[in-house]
Amino acid sequence: MNPRSRSLVTSLALLTSLTSLPARQPAHAAPGAAPGGCGSSLPYVSGQGGYAVYRIPAVVRTRHGTVLAFAEGRRGGAADTGHIDVVLRRSTDDGCTWGPLTVVYAGRGNTRGNPAPVIDPRTGAVVLVTCGNDGAVTEAQIMRGEAAPGRGRRVFVQRSWDDGRRFTAPQDITAEVTRPGWRWYATGPGHAVALTRGPHSGRLLIPANHSAAPPAGSPDTGREARYYGGHALYSDDGGRNWHLGFVDAGYDGVTNANETSAAQLPDGRVYFGSRDQNGTAPGNRLDTYSSDGGRTLDRPYAVQPALNAVPVVQGSVLQPHGPGAPLLFSAPSVPTARRALALWSSTDAGRTFTALGTLTPRPAAYSDLVQLPRDLIGVLYETGEHGPYETLEFRRIRLRQGLSFGSRWARGSWHRPPTA
Repeated sequence: MNPRSRSLVTSLALLTSLTSLPARQPAHAAPGAAPGGCGSSLPYVSGQGGYAVYRIPAVVRTRHGTVLAFAEGRRGGAADTGHIDVVLRRSTDDGCTWGPLTVVYAGRGNTRGNPAPVIDPRTGAVVLVTCGNDGAVTEAQIMRGEAAPGRGRRVFVQRSWDDGRRFTAPQDITAEVTRPGWRWYATGPGHAVALTRGPHSGRLLIPANHSAAPPAGSPDTGREARYYGGHALYSDDGGRNWHLGFVDAGYDGVTNANETSAAQLPDGRVYFGSRDQNGTAPGNRLDTYSSDGGRTLDRPYAVQPALNAVPVVQGSVLQPHGPGAPLLFSAPSVPTARRALALWSSTDAGRTFTALGTLTPRPAAYSDLVQLPRDLIGVLYETGEHGPYETLEFRRIRLRQGLSFGSRWARGSWHRPPTA
């Protein structure tokens, strides 16, 4: 058998059907509680803890084994604008129970959000990049250039050296990671990437997106989706200094890269998966690669047809550790609705994806993936009985070895994803 065939067989053998651990916690249960076997827990329940709605999950596991679940705490309701804080709950038992809610970045009437946390592989520090704006202006106003100077989007970094218990004051890094003419700006959301192999090992890489101003003489306002584009920012010194990486600046309206997640592949390249915000190309998911740690792209963003079942929404990617481990992707699986959060896997570095199953048939929206010990994966996602923004649920899932695609789910509330 040649090496390529052997590698494929090994990948297929190690790729596993996913089985959910015991049943999820009922929606009415107290946050932090979990059923026997710790299948799931509810770190955030909208209407509790002083916030009307919790949204925009981001999750990492620290060097000491603490799971940090970040979110936006929205005081006034589900709107993206207003008094919004970045909040955090910590778990020392891999997501079974959660400590008290803490505010990492208080909006004080303004909007703070889009958490993109990452663990510095050199020091173990938690590095958190966020962005925000004046609480009285909207994304549409910012994209049209109607926000006064100082009221538009800004980018911030904070660090924690004590396992997420305390964070430094926010440092404004906007000037380092933007270009003249940009208007909207959004980090992630979801966990960022620490590169651990190749010449850029140690780099902290934050996937992001922006909008640009229309060219001079254009009748456009800038609110048109064609002005969205993807980019990345990175730090090679643990988050002290930041640089702008690649910039997707086509603005052709065919592919409009928006909220983005990233993963470093076993060969050292970085895979970027993006929400396509109303581009004219068929499908709602885009992807691309970088071979130089996010400074440039190997090719422009292009549609990923294997994920056509995904609606216009954020999604998360994760490359688990271990030889032959598949690249994982999470997102809702109904093309026309935010519902039925599902997992997909890729054994060919993101060229194609295969649906593994859905976590729930209920409403669901944003999600973030994290690796837990042994063969466990965690998913922090928006869901609810009647709408997707009622809770943030943390689900623990086991990657089972020795099974191939198409085998029955051993146990748990799994469902085949709907076809597009």
